[in-house]
Amino acid sequence: MAVKSRETNRAIEAVWRIESAMLIARITRMTGDVGLAEDIAGDTLLIALERWPESGVPPNPAAWLMLTAKRRAIDILRRGQTFEAKRNELGRQMQIAEDLDAAPDDASPDNAEIGDELLRLIFIACHPVLSTDGRVALTLKLLGGLTTGEIARAFLLSEPAVAQRIVRAKRTLAAANVPFEVPTGPDLAARLDSVLEVIYLIFNEGYAATVGDHLMRPALCEDALRLGRVLAELVPREPEVHGLVALMEIQASRTRARVTASGDPIPLLDQDRSRWDQLLIRRGLAALDRAETLGHGMGPYALQAAIAAHHARARTADATEWVRIAALYDALSRVAPSPVVELNRAVAVGRAYGPAEGLEIIDVPGVASSLEGYYLLPAARGDFLASLGRHDEARAEFARAAALTGNARERGFLLRRAGIGHVSSPRE
Repeated sequence: MAVKSRETNRAIEAVWRIESAMLIARITRMTGDVGLAEDIAGDTLLIALERWPESGVPPNPAAWLMLTAKRRAIDILRRGQTFEAKRNELGRQMQIAEDLDAAPDDASPDNAEIGDELLRLIFIACHPVLSTDGRVALTLKLLGGLTTGEIARAFLLSEPAVAQRIVRAKRTLAAANVPFEVPTGPDLAARLDSVLEVIYLIFNEGYAATVGDHLMRPALCEDALRLGRVLAELVPREPEVHGLVALMEIQASRTRARVTASGDPIPLLDQDRSRWDQLLIRRGLAALDRAETLGHGMGPYALQAAIAAHHARARTADATEWVRIAALYDALSRVAPSPVVELNRAVAVGRAYGPAEGLEIIDVPGVASSLEGYYLLPAARGDFLASLGRHDEARAEFARAAALTGNARERGFLLRRAGIGHVSSPRE
């Protein structure tokens, strides 16, 4: 019996990961309240966990979850003080519930309707009215199907802290009366930027963990990739969406080559390129081609993807076209100027034209002061100084970088470099 229960719980977990976002989107459309919808979805999951181990997994588990959630929503609307305001909508949803009762188990909504509702949920979860931390947590909860505990473990935070972020985010959305809709006109670009930022933040935390004992958290990369791919299907005419997907696919292709068997980092130019995932590279290059075909000039994500593509196409580290990469960073610094972009541009320029040229860019006062607490700044300075034969200065920079990073693997890597002053490849 215990074995059957464990198997049922695993089946529920698998179904939930796939269906939870659609469930929340549907109930949000009914209630107009994403917080209430998420609570109802949680209640529905608990009901499944209670009933399915005894009754068995239904023939159409997705339809069962949807019908149960809708009935729960209708019960809440009936009891609520907003009944009169919701009466017409309630009547329509009750009819839907009755129709679902009579429908066959494999009945499913129209794909276009599903896509529209998912897109609305994405824009709510990533709404700019929320803090960055709130957007990330809410997106993983509503669209990733992750539990609060899973999000907490992924970011090495306490579960109460993550729960509080999610509660605050839902309250903020309710107080701002954010509509359940896809923005149009000039609002679309700004709102889409917020969505792309959240997805890439999730990916980056998985690709290069800022804290903890592991360099990578692959599950977060997978969550971000899945969200990016879904978004690309929902808004296929937006070039920057394909640019972001291309960037993530190509970067994710290096996963197996980025760490040693013991978990220590391997710099980009020292990686065994035969271990790069060629399927992900092909997918990334295809997404980049779509972005270039759709766009009128490349945006920041497409430009970063183009840079990653140059690395992916180079069969060896020595074949890397650093002059072309430096030119792409020049374009990126014009489209999306930032101190981090300047730092990356400096690395590319240093590779293309010599370490002195790269060091000159890094040491521009505005760049250095803006990145004072960012460990990759002294790490890059250490690279350049070591290449110039200034090993004592390089060791000091690597030690400073090690003191600034919160990731144990990065710290160990940098401390080893501080001990020997060895010039290695820039990190990516």
